[in-house]
This record gives sequence, structure tokens and C-alpha cells, in this order.
Amino acid sequence: LPAPPALLPYVPRVPPTALPGKLTATTFALERPCCVFDRHANASDAVWLAVAFANASAAFRNPPSQADVPLYEQLPTTHSYMTLETTASAYACSALGRALLRVGGDTACRGQGNQDPCNGPLPSPGPYRVKFLVMGCHGPKAETRWSEPILLPRASSLSTIDPTPARHSSDVVIIASILASLGAVLAAAVLGAVGAEVWGSLHRRDSGTGTFAHRSYRTHHIPPALPHPLPPGCRCSPPGLGCFAPRPPGLCPAK
Repeated sequence: LPAPPALLPYVPRVPPTALPGKLTATTFALERPCCVFDRHANASDAVWLAVAFANASAAFRNPPSQADVPLYEQLPTTHSYMTLETTASAYACSALGRALLRVGGDTACRGQGNQDPCNGPLPSPGPYRVKFLVMGCHGPKAETRWSEPILLPRASSLSTIDPTPARHSSDVVIIASILASLGAVLAAAVLGAVGAEVWGSLHRRDSGTGTFAHRSYRTHHIPPALPHPLPPGCRCSPPGLGCFAPRPPGLCPAK
């Protein structure tokens, strides 16, 4: 019996950093394994990626030869397939290449009836598990551990999307958006004007109070008017009736 493949400590994983398109409804990105297979692979060996549903990964069996590689089209029934066939030298320490691998990125695989290994879109959110497998001319030589479960975002059903929406519906949405924007601008202007008026009123009131509080006032004493002395010749006038034109002394009435 052939020797079992060497189990490598490497665990495939999705990049932990935020990347655009890291997880989509049909694809996901993997970190590119570098310097992982150098001691176990020759330049003529191939490195495959095994993809399986998470609950079927334990039942996955490595193919004894390349002719027995499970294909992408068999995924709905066998729950696993192999893809991304790459020469082992592409993952060597000295190799230059992309830092990420895209699983499920080949849209030409779907519905073509192609029996060749393919990297087609994933049919469901999963979850999936993946591992790298080194294949030589006599079968598997080394393999990594299975990844942690990889869950894809759930895609919206295409049956709920209306490809030809009504024209007036779009116009109504646009008009409603414009009216809402104008209403918000008008409300902001009214609130700004009212706030400015209230602030100005309070400022004027505070200003008047402060001026009154800091102003110094003095009271002036106005002395009462003194009676003017009567001119000569008016002593015969009754008191309090004022002063009449002076008369000659001989014209005053006798008492």
C-alpha cells in the first residue's frame, strides 16, 4: 500500500484583514501558502485545493491519482471537489506571485458541461472547508489541515428582483427625494432664523440690564421758591393775592 501523505501543520485561512470582495455570495479569498511544500514536493508535482462542505470534509478521501480527482460539476452530489491545480514551484519560498487565491472566481465553469477541473462559483453559502493537497505521479504526497468553516453571505433571490421597473415609480422616488431634501433645507433655515432672533432679543435684554446696573445716577435737590419782597406801595394788598401795580400813597383806601 502507498504511504499516507504527510500531514503539514499549515491551516488555510481567509485573510483576517478587511479586503474588498474577501467574501461574496459565490467566492472567497484564501491566503497564498508560501514555503509550505518545499520539503515535500518536487518541481513536477502539483498542488490542488480540495473544497468540501463543512459537514462532508471528514468523509473526503484523497484521490489515488489525478484521473480520480473529484470535479466541480459533482459538487451537488459528492459534496466536494478539487480545483486550483498549480505547480508546487509556484508556492516555493523563492516564487513571486499574488498574495491571495480566489476560490470560485471562474464564471465560465457554470453550465458548460466541462469535465475538466474547474474553479467555478460556489452554489450556496456553505459553510465550506478547504485544504491543500500535493499530488505526484504516484498519488498524494502531502496535505495541509482543513480550514475552519468558511461561510459566505447569503445572496438575494433573483426571483424577487423586477428587471423592468415601472417608469413612474422611479420618477415618484426621485421627486420624493427632492421634496424631502428641500423640506430639510427649509426647516433648517427657519430654525436658524428663529434661533438668531431669540439670541438677539436675549442679547439686547442683557445689554440694557447691564447698562442700567453699571450706570451711576445723582439726585438734585431743588430748593423751594422764596417769596419775592413786595415792592413799595403794595402793603395794602391782601396777603396771598399777589402784587398789584403800585399806587400812589394817597390812593389807598382808608381802613
